[in-house]
Amino acid sequence: MTVNEQQEPSVSMRIALLGLALLLAACGESPTGRTQVTLVPDQQMAAIGERTFNEMLRAQPVLRDSRVREQVHCITKALVDALPAPHGDWSVAVFKDETPNAFALPGGKIGINTGMLRIASTPDQLAAVIAHEIGHVIADHSNERLTQQLAVQGGLMLVDLFADEPDSLAHEALRKALGIGAQYGVLLPYSRTHETEADLLGLELMADAGFDPRASLTLWRKMAAAAEGQPLEFLSTHPSNESRLEDLAAEMDAALARYQQAQQGGRRPRCG
Repeated sequence: MTVNEQQEPSVSMRIALLGLALLLAACGESPTGRTQVTLVPDQQMAAIGERTFNEMLRAQPVLRDSRVREQVHCITKALVDALPAPHGDWSVAVFKDETPNAFALPGGKIGINTGMLRIASTPDQLAAVIAHEIGHVIADHSNERLTQQLAVQGGLMLVDLFADEPDSLAHEALRKALGIGAQYGVLLPYSRTHETEADLLGLELMADAGFDPRASLTLWRKMAAAAEGQPLEFLSTHPSNESRLEDLAAEMDAALARYQQAQQGGRRPRCG
C-alpha cells in the first residue's frame, strides 16, 4: 500500500465527515432556546405545506358557516398580529370532522376540525388551540421532524451499505433493532418535546394577544375528559395529560403577567 493510499479516507469516513458538516451547518435554536437541526430549506417546507393543505381542501369537506369562520379568522389574526416577528401569510380552515383535532403545516397553514370546536367552546379556549398550532410552525417542528426521519433512513442505508452479509439474519436483526431504537429513542421523544414546546409558545402567544391564558388549562382538562384512553407517555407522541397540565400551570403566573400587560396595551380581541 502506498503512502497516498494510506492517507485516502475511506467511504465511511467521507460519509461521516459530510454528515458532520451538514449537521453543523443546520444547527440552530428554537424560539425557546432549544438546540435543533433542520436540513430542509424553508421555501421547500413552505411548498410542502401549501401542497398538502390544498390537497386536504380538495379531499375533505369544509365548514361553510360564516359565523364560525369569522370567529376562527378573528382569533387567528389576533394571534398572528401578536407574533414578535412577521411570519408571512397564514391560512386557516375548519374541516367537517367530528374528531377533536387541529393541525399545523409549514408555511402558516392551520386546520381545525369541527369536533375541536365542540370542546374549545369559548374564544379564549379556541385561541389556546390555534396558538398551540402556530407554536409548531414558528418553532419549525415539521422541518425538524422531517430531518430526523431523513437521518434515520440514512442510518439504515449505511447499515445496508457496509454489511458484510446484507442478506444474513444477523444483519436483518440489526436493521430492525436500529429502526425500533430510532423510533422510541429519537422520533417519539422529540415529538413529545415538540408538543410541550408548542404548549408553552402557545401559552405566551395567546397571552400576548390578549386572550386569557387560564383558558388553556380549562381546554386541556376538557380534552382529557373527552379522551377515552391514552397510551403510556413513553410510547406516545404527546405528553400525558397530567404532564401537559403541570407544565402549563408552572408557567401560568408569567403568562398572566403578559396577559395583563397586553390588556393594558389595548389588546382586547373581540372574537365572540
